[in-house]
Amino acid sequence: MDTLSYKTVSANKATVSKGWIVVDAEDMVLGRLASIVAKMLRGKYKPNYTPHVDCGDSVIVINAEKVVMSGKKMTDKIYIRHTGYPGGQRKMTPLDILAKYPERLVEKAVKGMLPKTKLGSELYRHLHVVVGAEHKYEAQKPKVVDLNTIK
Repeated sequence: MDTLSYKTVSANKATVSKGWIVVDAEDMVLGRLASIVAKMLRGKYKPNYTPHVDCGDSVIVINAEKVVMSGKKMTDKIYIRHTGYPGGQRKMTPLDILAKYPERLVEKAVKGMLPKTKLGSELYRHLHVVVGAEHKYEAQKPKVVDLNTIK
């Protein structure tokens, strides 16, 4: 038995192959979209996935303003933030956020599904959320991925 063939190969910065992916968020449920995008950013679908290395691809999410939420979450869910001053608690619903900053809803959902470490911060930099169908990343030759075919 050849024991050399059974060695586990761990990816590193030099051996990782990174690419660009375009995802259309039109009529997608926010949480399901965010979980798949987080997996793509992390690289969990690749055979050489290594937990402590940035193995994932850069992801461009287009049509961020057309994302949907199930049930009555668009009006009932509340995002809370604090300004840092006394009495500075601010509340917004997803409808308010979509009206003012449509891309932030997707960004916040994906960021919450990434690791809360330095690696998670690095992975988050590879997320590009765009309002509308046009994006400025054509030079990277991104692949279009249909999320309805991924299970």
